[in-house]
Amino acid sequence: MDQKRKNHLRSIPAVNDLLAHEQGEKLVNDYSHELVVEAIREVTEELRGKIFNIELSGLKELKIDSKSILAQVQHYLESKMSDQLLTAVNATGVVVHTNLGRSLLCDAAKDKLLDVASNYSTLEINRDTGERGSRYELVEELLTELTGAEAALVVNNNAAAVLLAVSALASGQEAIIARGQLVEIGGSFRIPEVMEQGGAELRGIGTTNRVHLADYKNAINEETGMILKVHTSNYRVVGFSKEVELEELVDLGTQYELPVVEDLGSGVLLDLRDEGLSYEQTVQDCIAAGADVVTFSGDKLLGGPQAGIIVGQEEYIEQMKSHPLNRALRVDKFTLGSLEATLQQYRDLEQAKEKIPTLEMITRTQEQLKTRAQEFATELEEVITDNLTLEIKQDSSRVGGGAYPNEGLPTYVLALEDESLTAEELAEELRLHDPPIFSRISDEQVILDVRTLQSEDEEHIISAVQNLSIVR
Repeated sequence: MDQKRKNHLRSIPAVNDLLAHEQGEKLVNDYSHELVVEAIREVTEELRGKIFNIELSGLKELKIDSKSILAQVQHYLESKMSDQLLTAVNATGVVVHTNLGRSLLCDAAKDKLLDVASNYSTLEINRDTGERGSRYELVEELLTELTGAEAALVVNNNAAAVLLAVSALASGQEAIIARGQLVEIGGSFRIPEVMEQGGAELRGIGTTNRVHLADYKNAINEETGMILKVHTSNYRVVGFSKEVELEELVDLGTQYELPVVEDLGSGVLLDLRDEGLSYEQTVQDCIAAGADVVTFSGDKLLGGPQAGIIVGQEEYIEQMKSHPLNRALRVDKFTLGSLEATLQQYRDLEQAKEKIPTLEMITRTQEQLKTRAQEFATELEEVITDNLTLEIKQDSSRVGGGAYPNEGLPTYVLALEDESLTAEELAEELRLHDPPIFSRISDEQVILDVRTLQSEDEEHIISAVQNLSIVR
C-alpha cells in the first residue's frame, strides 16, 4: 500500500475521540451509546473502503475530520431510526395497487381497528356462556349471509386459502385443473407449486387455450380428489379459446362425488356492470352455480384487510377448519375486526359503493373526475414556476389487483412537464418528498391521476411542487 493511503487511514479519528467530541456527545444523548458506536464503526469502515479503492488523485477530496465523520454518523442514525413503512400518495390511477398496500380501509374498519387495539375483545369467548368460543364465528355469519354459502372460514391471504383447500381436500390425491389456469401471479405465486405444497398431484388437462368437459371427465379416476378452477387474474387467453362453465363442472363433480373448488383470486361481491365494467363472476354467482368451495381475497376488490376468504359447503369447510395447517394460517383480531366492519357495509350495496374507498374510487363518474382535475389544476397553477407546465388530459385508470386486466377506467389526469428535468427525474423528486408521491410517466410527462387521490393528497402534491421551486 502506498504511503498516501496509509496516512489517510491513520488520520481517521478513534471511536473514543469521536464519542468525546461535542457533536458525538449530543448524538449519544439523542440516541444511545450503543447505537452511536455502531454508527461510527459503520461510517468509518465505509470510509476505509473508499481510501483503499479510490484513485490516488481523489484522496484529497475525502473529508476525514471529526465534524464531517460525525455528520455522516448523524445521517446514518436518522436513516436507521426512521420508519420504513410510510404513508404514500397514490397518483398512479391504479386503485388496488399491490405495491402501495392494495385497498384502503373504510372509516368503520379503521375505527374498529383502533377499538380492538385499545381494548380487550371477545375474540375467542362466547359472551352468553362465558366459555371459550371460535374466532371464525365473528365473521362466518356475515359471510354466509352475503354469499349464500353454508359455511365460511378466513385465513391470512388467498394463496393460503387455496393451499388449505388443496391440503384438506386433495392431499395424496390428484387435483384436476385446466392447463390454461396453471398461472403465476404477483410475488411468484404459482398454482402448480401451491398444489405441490398441498400434497396433491397436479393433473393438467386440455391445452393452454382450450379445454372441454370431456377432458375433465376423461381425467377422473379412483385417485382424483378434487376439480380445481382458477381465475387467471391479470392474464387472459383471447381469440380461439374455450373454458368449461362452472355449472358443468359442478354437475360432473356431483356425478363422481368430487368437490369443485373455485379460486376467484380477487373476488367481488357486487356486479359492477352498471359502472361501465364488464361482467365479473361474483362470489354469490359461484355459490349459486353450486361450487363446493370458493376462495377469494379480502384486500382487493372487497376493499378490506389482507385475508383469504373461504366459503362453501359446510362439510368441506369443516374439514379445513380441523386441518392442522389452519392453525398456522389463522388470522388475528385486527384482521377479523376490520373485515367484519367492511362486510357490514355490503348489507347495503349502494352504501358500500360510497363508504368503501376501493369501490368509491372505481365508481367515480367522469364528471366528478373532471371537476376535481380542474379544481386541483387551479390550485397547483398558483405555485408552479415557469419551468413547469401543466395540462389536464383524458386518460385511463386501472382497477389493479389482478382484476379486469383488459379494461381501463376513463379518467382525467394532470400532466406535468419540467424543462429542466426529465420525466423520470421529476417523478423521482416527487417520490423523495415526504410523504412520497407515486405517479406514472407517459409521453415524457409525469401523470397525476385524480381517481386515486385522497382528500389530503392534493396539499402534499402542492407542497412537493413548491419544494421543487425552493431547491432551484
